[in-house]
Amino acid sequence: MKLSPKSLLLLAVTTSSASAGLLSYGICQSGCNGMAVACYSSAGFVFGAVTAGAGIPAAIVGCNTALGCCMASCVVAGISPVP
Repeated sequence: MKLSPKSLLLLAVTTSSASAGLLSYGICQSGCNGMAVACYSSAGFVFGAVTAGAGIPAAIVGCNTALGCCMASCVVAGISPVP
């Protein structure tokens, strides 16, 4: 199927996609941080008050690992086009 220049122009003008990347990325990051706060609370700590060191409990290491994975997956939400 060969498209004429008029058809291509009409297709380009009528087809659009919006990218809500920053909004989606921000919402995803907020969700990840909410999960981290809940994880820290369930371990008996306050999010942001634990400093890195040799005495970090395993639960906090798990919370931080989950937070890192969650935030890394937010990149997909940031670059995905939203119609």
